[in-house]
Amino acid sequence: MISSNDFRTGVTIELDGSVWRVVEFLHVKPGKGSAFVRTKLKNAQTGSVVERTFRAGETVPQATLEKRTMQHTYKDGEQLVFMDMETFEEARLSPEQVGDRVKYLKEGMEVNVVSWNTQVIDVELPNSVVLEVTDTDPGVKGDTATGGTKPAIVETGAQVMVPLFISIGEKIKIDTRNDSYLGRDN
Repeated sequence: MISSNDFRTGVTIELDGSVWRVVEFLHVKPGKGSAFVRTKLKNAQTGSVVERTFRAGETVPQATLEKRTMQHTYKDGEQLVFMDMETFEEARLSPEQVGDRVKYLKEGMEVNVVSWNTQVIDVELPNSVVLEVTDTDPGVKGDTATGGTKPAIVETGAQVMVPLFISIGEKIKIDTRNDSYLGRDN
């Protein structure tokens, strides 16, 4: 159990048979009446967001999430197959379960698979990945690092905005949290 006074961004709680992650919270102490905590909660399974108010000190069950490091081994039809690196057990997930981060997923990549009551609720990619540029407009002599950006397609099919001097075949580092170009890979 966790008190509403202990809510922080990222805390997971169980409500109505689902797992909810605290996105925003605000402790309010009105001049008249008792204090309360106004929260914005995101459902870990569906992604829906709700606003909910709790009395100060109210306790709710805290969700126990299990995080395991797994490797993406291959794609079987529409299913993505992940292997536990310790027990060698396989888990099959749909692209919907992985979410929009599937665009950076390549074979051999290690990810954290988060589950609750044996149900996979999230797949956490590394903060940055190195991918090869497979398609982009050619660079022209005179393009500089501060000039501008152009779209580039990487080996997984994702589109990223890159500087004008990047060309096909180069390996670039991409931030998976905000889809931004971080630099060339050394």
